[in-house]
Amino acid sequence: MRTEDVLAAVATGLWRWDNVTGTVRLDGEAARLLGLPPEPVTVPESTVRSRFHPVDWNEVNGIVALAAAEGTLAEARLRVVDEEGRVLRTVRSRSKPLPDRTDYQLIGTLQEIAEPQPGTTAAQPAVTGDWRRSREAFLLDAGRALAEARSTAEVLRVAASLSMPGFSPDGLAVFGVAGDRLSVIGHHGHSPGDESPFTEMRVDTDYPAAEVVRTGRAIYLPTPEEYKRRFPATWPLAQRFGRMSWAFLPLIVAGRTMGAWMAAFRQPVSFSPDERSVLTTVARMLAQALQRAGVAESERELSTGLQRAMMPTLGPEIPGMAIAARYVPTGGGLQVGGDWYDMIPLPSGRFALVIGDVQGHDVRAAGLMGQLRIAVRAYASEGHRPDAVLSRASRFLAGLHASGPGEDGFTVPRFATCLYVECDPVTGTLELARAGHPEPAVRLADGTVLVRATAGGLPLGIVPDTDYPTTRFVLEPGETVMLCTDGLIETGGHDLDTGWARLRTVLEAGAPVGDAAGLEDLADDLVAAVHGPSSHHTTGPLADRREDDIAVVLLSRQGAGPPAPAVRQTVVTVAQAEPERIAGARRQVRDLLHDWADPDQVDSAVLLVSEMVTNVLMHTDGDALLIASATGAPGSRRLRVEVSDASDELPHKRHPGEMSSSGRGVLLMEMLADRWGVDPRGEGKSIWFELHEPGA
Repeated sequence: MRTEDVLAAVATGLWRWDNVTGTVRLDGEAARLLGLPPEPVTVPESTVRSRFHPVDWNEVNGIVALAAAEGTLAEARLRVVDEEGRVLRTVRSRSKPLPDRTDYQLIGTLQEIAEPQPGTTAAQPAVTGDWRRSREAFLLDAGRALAEARSTAEVLRVAASLSMPGFSPDGLAVFGVAGDRLSVIGHHGHSPGDESPFTEMRVDTDYPAAEVVRTGRAIYLPTPEEYKRRFPATWPLAQRFGRMSWAFLPLIVAGRTMGAWMAAFRQPVSFSPDERSVLTTVARMLAQALQRAGVAESERELSTGLQRAMMPTLGPEIPGMAIAARYVPTGGGLQVGGDWYDMIPLPSGRFALVIGDVQGHDVRAAGLMGQLRIAVRAYASEGHRPDAVLSRASRFLAGLHASGPGEDGFTVPRFATCLYVECDPVTGTLELARAGHPEPAVRLADGTVLVRATAGGLPLGIVPDTDYPTTRFVLEPGETVMLCTDGLIETGGHDLDTGWARLRTVLEAGAPVGDAAGLEDLADDLVAAVHGPSSHHTTGPLADRREDDIAVVLLSRQGAGPPAPAVRQTVVTVAQAEPERIAGARRQVRDLLHDWADPDQVDSAVLLVSEMVTNVLMHTDGDALLIASATGAPGSRRLRVEVSDASDELPHKRHPGEMSSSGRGVLLMEMLADRWGVDPRGEGKSIWFELHEPGA
């Protein structure tokens, strides 16, 4: 008797699906089951598709693709419908890829099955609409959670927390491959030490995970008997865990098997096509997540090594001084950029603090930063003054042809900003030279914060021969100076003004710095204000949240606290060629009087300062030197402002007309100041005024 006759007798038909030609060959019984004339026929795939319920056809596509990938049997339950969509019968399909073929062909059987009558308790089909929806929701959540994992430990925690629809495993293990060795890199549902027999296992071991790595195909063991039959050598190792079913799946990325994933079940699992499909999808997502985590961890390890190599230590303790520093990378890509800081012992017994920022956040910026830091250290160690150090550094950077490819294929120059400070720990004298870098801020002994106006030049590397003027001031006992890169100011959508206001709040709110520990706490507070949770609720006025590397150095001169009586003082030089610095002088005075009792007096002081400095620039050929100091206890203080110049011509009272744009300086002094005067000097003069706080 022919095979076809035997199958027809038990209502079973044969079919062959050729995916290359898009045709399906049916025997007579298979054609009958599909509602076609009961005779052998070859029909287009679309004809067969039209005979199945659309939901079932979509499901069987995935089942067949999974079976073809695994080389296993594909089973599906399908509803046959007529031209009007009415269900005629339900059939069970079993199919398998033909071996040793380069094209895609499946051969299988169709068999009619009896549907349960209404009111009976016969088993329902394994695949239902609710199950499908649960599976899709699970895979969506699992994919999102695995995509957000940033380390191998996080990936394993996510994998352990996955609750699969209807068949959640209670034991998981991930195996990694290194050469010819297989080892457990993470597990869940086992006691510590349970992984010992499975560590450092050879790939040719008779163990399911090892075979999966060798072949790249999944292994499903639905019963302990099946496990014992197929892997008798390692069955005793698995038997003691009391599991009933196991699934071992390859972890494949870009065609390379990087390991295996084991899911073990306390309850029996038949591993239906739908269950295998879920497990296979999770294994693919897990492999991708582990690869991303491995790359990220390698980058972090490289970044950490580069940071340790490039970021210097602050050296030995300096009597009477405390120093703290922080470097925070952006957090994206290679976590080393162009920001740096350094502390350099000088031949004179002094020391130098350097902070800088090379343009860019890539590997080239990090490399240029390392070269520039070494060059600055070399020039400083030779004993050059701050202006000479920056001039030589600019020439060095320009000589490196420091450029990189632009978006249009041309080259763009790489420049760097820098602030160099030479410190005398005995007297507290600081000499600064600035190359396009943010100005330093000083926290006075009473907590008042001032942005110290300093002269500056172009960033390093733009013009080889550039002059950098030097600014000198004294850091009094109890005062702290902050040097930082623009990342500390502008990160979070802030500009220079709003960024400084944010930092001033942190500096003023901090406890008085009495020792090195207090300075370290202040450094942490500054970084937290920019990168901490609160920073996300206080974004700046700019539309984007600009992220940048951060470097900050704090230098404090230790002492017994603020002097008695308390003195606040600021010094500003406004050169003839820099009239725009008048605005900085006004800001300095306003910051000095931030807690003055009478706001109208603050406005008067700012107006008088603007008038005095402007007169010097307009009526003399020299620069204006402004010294402002506030003395006394809050509520009864005295403000004295002096503006000196090199001219011997004394101011005199004038009577400007209604439309006149000048000539009101002396009139304003008489109207707004409590006292004012002019003191001749050996060369030049000093114009001064005083304001007394209400109650003084």
